Amino acid sequence: MRLPSKSIATDENLIRQDICETIDASLVKITPSALEKHFFQKYGLSKKHIKYLIRDLIVKGELTYSYQYGCTFLERSFNRPVRISQYVVIKPPGRQYDAYPDDVIIQILPGASFGIGDHPTTRLAVRGIEHAIRRGVYCSEHNKKICLDVGTGSGILVIAAVKFGIKNGIGIDVDPCARAEARGNVRINGLQKQIQISGQSADTLEHRFWMITANLRYPSLIQLCPLFSGLIDPEGLVILSGIKFEEFAGLIKVYTDASFVCLWREIEKGWVGVAFKNSKK
Repeated sequence: MRLPSKSIATDENLIRQDICETIDASLVKITPSALEKHFFQKYGLSKKHIKYLIRDLIVKGELTYSYQYGCTFLERSFNRPVRISQYVVIKPPGRQYDAYPDDVIIQILPGASFGIGDHPTTRLAVRGIEHAIRRGVYCSEHNKKICLDVGTGSGILVIAAVKFGIKNGIGIDVDPCARAEARGNVRINGLQKQIQISGQSADTLEHRFWMITANLRYPSLIQLCPLFSGLIDPEGLVILSGIKFEEFAGLIKVYTDASFVCLWREIEKGWVGVAFKNSKK
């Protein structure tokens, strides 16, 4: 974990904010003892005081404990409304949130499927959709178009695309549990008439899509490139995530060779999200 420089700030609210920002910025998961040691060294507070501040953040829903391989870690909690991009806020059902006029609120039920906003790859994919539709304005008639989300998981990406204004979406996944949870999330967001969740294989689809999204690992994204090339509209967009930084150059080459042009990319914690435009007429 890379530690910030010494600071003389002692205001508890600033320290709480610093704790959260340190967890957000870390490339590895942080144990409670490592966090306590770091802030003991930084602020000179007693370990009892630091534990109190961490416990307070947990009680307020800002932080949560996670467990992996017999170790305990502190991570940001997503059991509350969380902004994951300039416009998108992920919110558990039933939780109140005072939205700004331009906010896009996506409700996600807790479940086993990937894609609740707590992983960098999900956030990057959502930001790619946001850039393409809200900020990129690559198509003024996107409200007449269709989006395909491959490996939809919780359904968050196809829900985001439709909430940003795409007319209809299809989310496909081989996992029946993921499909059931995605349908539940589509329902609580009121998008049953616009989004279809299916177990259909991508290579059996006959539609052409203005946008294709996929948050999958690098080998799958490479393997799917020819299929995406055949399914995408002329000048359509492909939003990809799940790529490690060291894999990015290889992915760029494969998609560039298939007549895709990179329009946007962003890095978070060693992961890369990318938006391509189809340049093949």
